[in-house]
Amino acid sequence: MASSSQLTIFLTFLLLSLGLAMAEESTKKGDKKIDVIVEGIVYCQSCDRFGTWSLTGADPIPLAKVSVICKDHKNRVSFYKAFDTDAHGYFHAQLEGFKMRDYVLDHPLQSCHVKLVSSPLKNCNLLSNVNYGLNGSPLRYENKRVTGESYEAVIYAAGPLAFRPAQCPH
Repeated sequence: MASSSQLTIFLTFLLLSLGLAMAEESTKKGDKKIDVIVEGIVYCQSCDRFGTWSLTGADPIPLAKVSVICKDHKNRVSFYKAFDTDAHGYFHAQLEGFKMRDYVLDHPLQSCHVKLVSSPLKNCNLLSNVNYGLNGSPLRYENKRVTGESYEAVIYAAGPLAFRPAQCPH
């Protein structure tokens, strides 16, 4: 009887020690929540710059819609979400749920692009290919991070992107 209670105490102690060791190891590895964020600005390209990638004289478009599309290394869509710009044409797209199955092949710099979706402006709602807005503007890493004790956000840039006017005076 004494040996079974000693065995129970020993096993309990062993399990507690193992649990504490695993908790310490995961803390050492730094189990941080890492978010991927994409930011950029959407403009209305001025008529005198039509046919170029120039945004000289362009105005930001509030409430324009862009999409972030990520594809895995087998070219399957792994993430899609549309985002609206703010009052200054700026979008801040937190890729909630984005997962990298392969760190190199599925990395956001290789796998994600931003595309123009729609403009709320009737006089500036045609898609342009400024910075590849039609086919997908690639992401750029500009060394921007937000870090905390258990949080890290890596911020990528895309664009700037632009719609163009349907009618331009000649």
